[in-house]
Amino acid sequence: MYAKRIFWLPFLILFGTIVPIHAQGTDYLQNIGKIYVVVAVIVTLFIGVVVFMISLDRRLKRIEKSLNQK
Repeated sequence: MYAKRIFWLPFLILFGTIVPIHAQGTDYLQNIGKIYVVVAVIVTLFIGVVVFMISLDRRLKRIEKSLNQK
């Protein structure tokens, strides 16, 4: 149950940041061509968080497995 909550956290953060950007400054960012930079940064951060969570989950599984064998 806890892992599912952590899984959805990046989605909530992502949509929480995209909606205000779209509502306030999309026209300005599109006019100067920086909207793609903003999207690239958000996607990069999201991928980094997902990769970190997956690696952390694998490490925790290894630790739990070693504790259960003892």
